[in-house]
Amino acid sequence: MTTATNAFLDHLLSQRQHYRHKLPSRPDAGRFIDQLTRLLFPVTQDCQSASHDVEETYQRLNEQLLCLFAPLSGNLPEPAETIAERFFDALPAIYDRLLLDAHAITDNDPAAVGLEEVIAVYPGFYAIAVYRIAHQLLEQNVPLLPRMLTEYAHGQTGIDIHPGAEIGNSFFIDHGTGVVIGETCIIGTNVKIYQGVTLGATYVTKSMAQKKRHPTIENNVVIYANATILGGSTIVGHDSVIGGNVWLTGSVEPHSLVYHQHQTEVRIKSLESEPINFVI
Repeated sequence: MTTATNAFLDHLLSQRQHYRHKLPSRPDAGRFIDQLTRLLFPVTQDCQSASHDVEETYQRLNEQLLCLFAPLSGNLPEPAETIAERFFDALPAIYDRLLLDAHAITDNDPAAVGLEEVIAVYPGFYAIAVYRIAHQLLEQNVPLLPRMLTEYAHGQTGIDIHPGAEIGNSFFIDHGTGVVIGETCIIGTNVKIYQGVTLGATYVTKSMAQKKRHPTIENNVVIYANATILGGSTIVGHDSVIGGNVWLTGSVEPHSLVYHQHQTEVRIKSLESEPINFVI
């Protein structure tokens, strides 16, 4: 190796001492969440042989979770074994809530053939499942790993749900690409949102980190594609409909219909008319 290479390797070695946290690997986090969702909903079958023993799978997942906790050991609020036990004790409740989410998608999407299809292939359901699992870990004050899990789902689906958001039962994300749900967002029950929706903050300064920055969406609200709703004090009242492409930074009353008004002009093309030339 050259002198420059040796110097660079020495620099990398010295930098290791400056990292505040060591983290579990992203591939390990992804494998854990995928195997856990398969344990909860075994609707697909691998071409390669896999164990179907539930207790064996549970033990393996417990070992994987403890392995993910290992790099975080100095920042955990309790012994890793205690956190893992409490997490798995919470799984039945998470499972029940995810069934409500899956049924909400199946019942409301005309394209959904059945529950198994929703669980196996719908990106919205997968992102919600990962969020609910990550949210439980965040509730137990596990650092960093919850965000790692939801960012893994973000990469898989294009749906970005912060694990700190509070989301009620029977949540439905249709299509989902480009959906963003911020950390302090509060979403009620039976809410349906479409692709490209942003539930975000009006300000992104660091001083707002401990404040409510994202909107509250009450029960039975529908938010159509590419709507943007911003602000910690913004409340969308229950049973409201937010139309596509709406930009909303203020609260609306229950039973509101909010829509973006625009004009689309259609003309008959004439043979005598000059062509419209677009330059991109």
